[in-house]
Amino acid sequence: MKKLTYMYVLFLLALLVGGCGSDHVSTPKPKGYSRLYFPDKQYRLYDADAPYSFEYPVYATLSNDRDKNAQKWWKNLNFTQFNGVLHLTYYENFSAKDYNEMTENARVLAMKHTIKADLIDQKRINYPDKKVYGIYYSIEGNTASSVQFFLTDSLHHYLRGALYFNERPQYDSIQPVINFIKQDIDKMIATFKWKK
Repeated sequence: MKKLTYMYVLFLLALLVGGCGSDHVSTPKPKGYSRLYFPDKQYRLYDADAPYSFEYPVYATLSNDRDKNAQKWWKNLNFTQFNGVLHLTYYENFSAKDYNEMTENARVLAMKHTIKADLIDQKRINYPDKKVYGIYYSIEGNTASSVQFFLTDSLHHYLRGALYFNERPQYDSIQPVINFIKQDIDKMIATFKWKK
C-alpha cells in the first residue's frame, strides 16, 4: 500500500514539474467582428410627390413608414447591409406654438441619450438660399441613436431625422458604419430642398 501511495505521489510530482516547464500559455481568443465592406458612394434623387426632395445613397432603400401613427410623407431610409434605419418624420402648416414644441422635442429626444453618451455635439444647419435651417446632433457612445437632426423653413415645413441600428449599441464596433452613414446624411442635408 505504501509503495502504491509513493508511486502515486511521485507521478503527480513529475506531472506538476513537467507542466511548469512549458513556455506556452493558453489564452482564449478575443471576440471578433465581421469584416465590413463599404460600397462606393453614389446617390440618386428622391423627388416624388412629397413636399421635399434630397439625394440619398443607391445602396439604401427609401420606404414609407409603416407605423400605425405614421403620417403622410413619413419615410424610412433603410441601410439593410448595416442593419440601420434613418427615420424621417415630416409636418407642415403648423402654428408658432407647434413649431416651438417640435424644435424643443427634437432637442429633448437628442439629449435623452446623455446618460449613455460620451459626447453630444450639435451644429447649426444653415442654407438661407434654400430656406433650410436646423440643428444636427452627433451622439457618440453606446446610445440607441447616433445621429438626429431637424430641418425647417421656420414657417410651413419641418422634417426630423433619427438614425437607429437594430442591434445592441456597441459604439466601438459600429463606429466605422456610423462614420460612413454620416457622410450620406450630410449629403442628404446639403442637397435638401423644400418644394413650393
